[in-house]
Amino acid sequence: MCRRALLFAVVSLCLSLTVFSQPRTPDAAINHFNNANQKARKGDLDGAIEEYTRAIHLSSHLDGFNSSSKRLANSFNDDSSASIRVIDPFTANAYNNLCLVRYRQKDFRGAIEDCDQALRIRPGLPSAYLNRAAALRELEEFDAALRDLDRAIAMDKGLFEAYSNRGSLRLDLGDVKGALTDLNRSIELNDHIPESFYQRGYTYIALRKYDLAVADFDRAVRLQPKMAWAYQGRGTANMMTAKIDRAIADFSRAIELDPNLAWAHFNRGLALVYNGNESEAQKDFDECLKLRPDLKAQLEAKIDLARELRQQHKPLQ
Repeated sequence: MCRRALLFAVVSLCLSLTVFSQPRTPDAAINHFNNANQKARKGDLDGAIEEYTRAIHLSSHLDGFNSSSKRLANSFNDDSSASIRVIDPFTANAYNNLCLVRYRQKDFRGAIEDCDQALRIRPGLPSAYLNRAAALRELEEFDAALRDLDRAIAMDKGLFEAYSNRGSLRLDLGDVKGALTDLNRSIELNDHIPESFYQRGYTYIALRKYDLAVADFDRAVRLQPKMAWAYQGRGTANMMTAKIDRAIADFSRAIELDPNLAWAHFNRGLALVYNGNESEAQKDFDECLKLRPDLKAQLEAKIDLARELRQQHKPLQ
């Protein structure tokens, strides 16, 4: 019931620590790159792809009008780059950002191919490994994703995003101790990222350290007050310690922020059953199953357990 809260690395020309363009980079390429970043931030993903494509075209030297130039016009559906001679590393950054746009469009294979192109140009670009790992994870290629995160961290020991994402992946894979180590390190490097506290909160739930989980969800909510999944997580931790009214309040806030959050309906319904309010609980269960029919068997088992624990006056876990 823990949503992946992954972090990405977007290259921006306003950052000073990385060489993103050289004097020979065409001004028009830089303008297209900046336009693409702005369009991506505004949610115009198709427009961003078009602008990144133009930036790549202008910052690369093409050996004639051939299959590679056709590939650029068609948003890089082919992974062959043999006939492209890259002018400067700027092109790798455009590919890296293009990967994130494709990821947001759920074109995970396309995102991987864009990161592959970035790494052919700049094999030492840790953000490309970070971003490619996210796409690999969506395709359930977990070993490959873990290797990419290992590479990103080996290249940049201060890349807190990579520690956070690797911790999240390790949690999914059942390596709770490894997850906690990574998330602790991510927070040591940057303690202003709500996603890292959110992920560590679920790690503490897995370790049955519910008070620590609540503290982390509290921090996530302070950093991002509209983070529905953080309220869902805190509600879960409160429910595990029989703080049912607090749990219901958290689930209700999560639903207010995101009415399509099936797990919040799932858990609020269980908390209401535990409190003996089965008529209201049924409304949540109906909504949960409308959003996630695949949860039916799991929900029915949990309802029976909630009733049994209520009768035994035991915490709802």
